[in-house]
Amino acid sequence: MAKVSLAEAVKLKSILAKRIHELEEEMVRVSFAEIEKGGSLPKQARSIADAEYDLENVRKDFRTLDKLMYEANISHVIEFNGEALTIVEAIEYATQLRAKARLYKVFGASKKEEFPYNFGEAAALIRVALFDPEEYRLKALDNERQANRLSNAINAKNYTIALNFDGSTYF
Repeated sequence: MAKVSLAEAVKLKSILAKRIHELEEEMVRVSFAEIEKGGSLPKQARSIADAEYDLENVRKDFRTLDKLMYEANISHVIEFNGEALTIVEAIEYATQLRAKARLYKVFGASKKEEFPYNFGEAAALIRVALFDPEEYRLKALDNERQANRLSNAINAKNYTIALNFDGSTYF
């Protein structure tokens, strides 16, 4: 059986999803014809049954590929910062690192002290950060760097994993 790498499977999955959508649209398009009363039906290159048959095959391939990808993501491990992570854990960890970096960037862009607003004659209020903005700016950069390193490790690993799936029909 032909094989695809896990990296190729990620792209192939989006190709299959697009193909499913196209076949659903084709089913709708070929399922009705407008004719004059008593007129003959137009000849169609493909019937609704043809489109439905192809759709079921692509959906089956999608499910099979999805299953193989999940199995690979659970059974293969990446070493990162001295820790063994399954690919699915690594993907989630990279997502969390990016979210952490985004939050830290907000804190890192803050001012240590600022006057947020004035109420005319009332006493001036000062908004004081209870943290060091520079420390959070640096933490944001570090988390972003870690997320990029982890994403690169995931991508590299994805190219080393072969799935028993023939994608030649789709690319």
